[in-house]
Amino acid sequence: MINTREALRMAREADLDLVEVAPNSSPPVCRIMDFGKFLYEREKKDREARKAQTKVEVKEIKLRPKTTSHHRDFKVDDARRWLEHNMKVRVTIRFRGREITYPEIALEDLREIAHELSDVGTVEQAPAIEGRAMSMMLVPVKGSKKKAVEDADEKPEQSEKIEQPQE
Repeated sequence: MINTREALRMAREADLDLVEVAPNSSPPVCRIMDFGKFLYEREKKDREARKAQTKVEVKEIKLRPKTTSHHRDFKVDDARRWLEHNMKVRVTIRFRGREITYPEIALEDLREIAHELSDVGTVEQAPAIEGRAMSMMLVPVKGSKKKAVEDADEKPEQSEKIEQPQE
């Protein structure tokens, strides 16, 4: 264990910096090094760690209790596509005015949407009212992306007909 003045003198002689590495330990641990290089290396490690993380994207479809089934089908198709691409989907039904007095309508819509998407997604967060909106969260089913890729790779088979010359 070296006292602080001695450590600072040694660092100046080596033309380096005295860097406190573990300030919470007793006594604090310091190291003689190039501080700029230390910051660069730490930033590089952080960047690599962020790159290795998988960021889950959450998409959202917004509806109202009075939304027609035709319009809802378009939104459900979007949600299906997002779930096939391994994105989470939040389905939100917003209430306006006195619509909030009939939450069972929105709950039924959310159940129907979950049932329509049950082949590609599962309910992660059950329908719940948050303020003037009711929402639920859907997550992709394991292995659904592989199935979607296989379906896209398959080409429609063309039947080959060999025509016999007529005599």
